[in-house]
Amino acid sequence: DSLALLESHGNFIAANGNVSVRLEGHADERGSREYNIGLGDRRAQSVRRILLFQGASSDQIETISYGEEQPAELGHDEAAWSKNRRVELVYQVN
Repeated sequence: DSLALLESHGNFIAANGNVSVRLEGHADERGSREYNIGLGDRRAQSVRRILLFQGASSDQIETISYGEEQPAELGHDEAAWSKNRRVELVYQVN
């Protein structure tokens, strides 16, 4: 569902060489800490590939995984879990 939005981000980053982005991968609370760190990393890397495909430079993109450490919403149900499975894009102007 987010592909068109990510393509727009990729085009913006590619067109603006002074912009960089940190991709922060997150997971919900289910699973071990190690599993969730890996899952957050895989999510961030997936977004990275999309941005690169749109023309962003690898020098403009940094990835990090927080796993379950920084939930967007506290709770122990599907509504909270679905909001915690995400990648946040944090822009910086160089």
